[in-house]
Amino acid sequence: MRVSPKQKLQLRITDASFVVLFLAIVGLLLWLSNDYHSQFDWTNNGRNTLSEASIAILEKIEGPITVTAFADENKELRTVIRDLVSRYQKKKKDVILEFVSPDEEPGRTREAGIQRNGELLVQYGKKQENVQQLSEETLTNALARLGRSKQHLVMFLSGHGERSPDGRANHDLSTWAQQLAKKGTATHKLNLGESKAIPDTSDLLVVASPQVDLLDGEVEQLKQYIEKGGSLLWLAEPGDLHGLEPIAEMLGIEFEPGVIVDPTSQAITGSSATFTVVTEYTSHAVVKNFTLMTVFPEATGLRLDTPTGWQGDTILDSLPSAWSETGALKGQITFDKSKDIAGPLSLGVVLSREIDGKTQRVAVIGDGDFLSNSFIGNGGNLDLGMNIINWVSHDETYIDVPTRTADDIALNLSPTWSAIIASGFLLVIPLLLIGTGAGIWLRRRKL
Repeated sequence: MRVSPKQKLQLRITDASFVVLFLAIVGLLLWLSNDYHSQFDWTNNGRNTLSEASIAILEKIEGPITVTAFADENKELRTVIRDLVSRYQKKKKDVILEFVSPDEEPGRTREAGIQRNGELLVQYGKKQENVQQLSEETLTNALARLGRSKQHLVMFLSGHGERSPDGRANHDLSTWAQQLAKKGTATHKLNLGESKAIPDTSDLLVVASPQVDLLDGEVEQLKQYIEKGGSLLWLAEPGDLHGLEPIAEMLGIEFEPGVIVDPTSQAITGSSATFTVVTEYTSHAVVKNFTLMTVFPEATGLRLDTPTGWQGDTILDSLPSAWSETGALKGQITFDKSKDIAGPLSLGVVLSREIDGKTQRVAVIGDGDFLSNSFIGNGGNLDLGMNIINWVSHDETYIDVPTRTADDIALNLSPTWSAIIASGFLLVIPLLLIGTGAGIWLRRRKL
């Protein structure tokens, strides 16, 4: 069959029209993809979509949110971060994501208090919070805390050589106080000698390692504060309680004699034997999902005999290899079962009770050094300190985001079926395509 010149022209026009139309459609799709965004989550349990709890938090936050990701150039890590934050950006357009390489900007990384690769700095207004675990649950809870409008007030007992929230000495707590301020928590010092009572405006009182005895009248003020339902954080130390024995008795707390030592912790930290490392935590809300190692430079053990009407829990335990050393901390320190107290030992306890229609909370930690300017950057000390203060001041704001894992979609094939499928994709399908293409080419040559 011969094709006339007119038919050849028509075929060429048809082919050219098809190419032009195809390019026009592709161009239109590219334009639409730039100006219009639509995404569908077809996963069985919607694991790529924000939960209702997260959406509710975003709807309450007015104004831009900046998420700065301190991550190296690892594409996989940055993809995980981008995918997580993009879920929030779809629901709130002014969620801004910025990547910073710690290697290229070490100064900015230090200033932000970044401790690990992939950590997020979430900023809202003048407040900010670090997020180390890349999950919807942790990011949403950080946003919930940043979005609250009420400013918390934490009073620090002063006048007895306590660790100061504005002092710059190594033993002081100014670094911790600065982090509290970034999250909207104000810190003030309180001298009981200048005040008739502890102000009701404070969310909690911190007693941070007094060095001289409190007067009887001051101790009585503390007792009245607790009796009326005031929340308390007590950072104790080994040795003398400096007049706070009535408070310990009131709370059912007994302090073990001596200082906790631990050869295993010493091997981990490379420091003194008095450095105690905590690696595992209880299920209490203060340390729920907490996985960071914490370091306590010089701690005392605690025993809790929960008073009637209270609920008590242990939140921090030493390793089993630790003990409370009652002898001199010199030379080779060894366990003496006739004098020393075998571990594991409790380093931190919490108490709570219902009183006058509200929940009162108390936390007692057997070491104040872990939050001091010298040691707050060790391991997860800062994070633990924030968790404790949030819980005691009723600012834990924990949003329970449902865990949505993928269904079991694994396909387990026998070696025979694996070979058949591989042959199909690597040999059969390519040969079919080549054969089809060759047949079409030969048929057109005959025209």
